Amino acid sequence: MKRNIRESFEKRSGVFKALAHPTRLFIIDQLSFEEKCVCDLTGMIGADTSTVSKHLSILKNAGIVADEKRGSMVFYSLKMRCVLGFFDCIQTALNAQAKDQLGAVR
Repeated sequence: MKRNIRESFEKRSGVFKALAHPTRLFIIDQLSFEEKCVCDLTGMIGADTSTVSKHLSILKNAGIVADEKRGSMVFYSLKMRCVLGFFDCIQTALNAQAKDQLGAVR
């Protein structure tokens, strides 16, 4: 595989790795509605600030979210909105899979 092609796939892989955690998927879902500060997300997730910040850092490094500092607070927004289409695709496939499994049980 050529170097530039490999690098392209490695970058894509990095996005998938960042998505590979339920808490980060939840964060992306919440940011799809509106920007949020870490304090909002910690309450919603039920985790401490450092844990949520680590998840946000992973998402930011993958280019999925963006941050903006306002005074002493940092607000996060969804930058890579196309992942929402991927979420829809996965949910559609899971629904079809469940329907197929239900049909097989009958």
